[in-house]
Amino acid sequence: MPDRTAQLIACHDCDLLQRDIQLNPGCYASCPRCGAVLYRNATDSVDRTLAYTLAAAMVFLGANVFPIFSIEVQGDRSAITLFEAVLSLWDQEMRTISLLVFLTAMVAPAVELLSLTYLLLPLKLGKVPPSYPLFMRVLQFIEPWCMVEVLMLGVLVSLVKLTNNFRVIPGMALWSFAVLTLLLAAAAASFNARDVWAQLDAAWQGQGEP
Repeated sequence: MPDRTAQLIACHDCDLLQRDIQLNPGCYASCPRCGAVLYRNATDSVDRTLAYTLAAAMVFLGANVFPIFSIEVQGDRSAITLFEAVLSLWDQEMRTISLLVFLTAMVAPAVELLSLTYLLLPLKLGKVPPSYPLFMRVLQFIEPWCMVEVLMLGVLVSLVKLTNNFRVIPGMALWSFAVLTLLLAAAAASFNARDVWAQLDAAWQGQGEP
């Protein structure tokens, strides 16, 4: 006799247990008690998330290679990248801020993009990535620490203050971070863990799992 408890899911808002039902493409299931969205049937979520992730990865590389802005004083121009800004904060004894910027604007987005690519690219090819439960947990842990939009806000505030004394020229990295913010938001919105698990099950069956 099949284990019917495996077909139960709990609402993430009110913890109400309810049956997991099949949905038509594009539809979603909501909790009858609190109305929270339980899951969606977005059949192309893996493809869309992978597309956003690969685009974000290319933009992220550009954002870390090119200068974030330049300062021109009496004809002399000095450019700085994000990593150089982190080192400058460290040298100025603002080490807590330096570490926060490094972790939330560089390490966390890189880990998120690498984890998404590691999970979704093999799935697109019909394969099961090794150690995929670990990377699913990494994604769940790292998402709150990815704060590129906070970096953008801080940079914009700094630019406004600097323009009173210097000529500030936005660099390619600044525009790249703006695009990266949109792409990461789009990837997070389209990512559906339920669809990923479903494709993982299908990939396991396709590889002849006993």
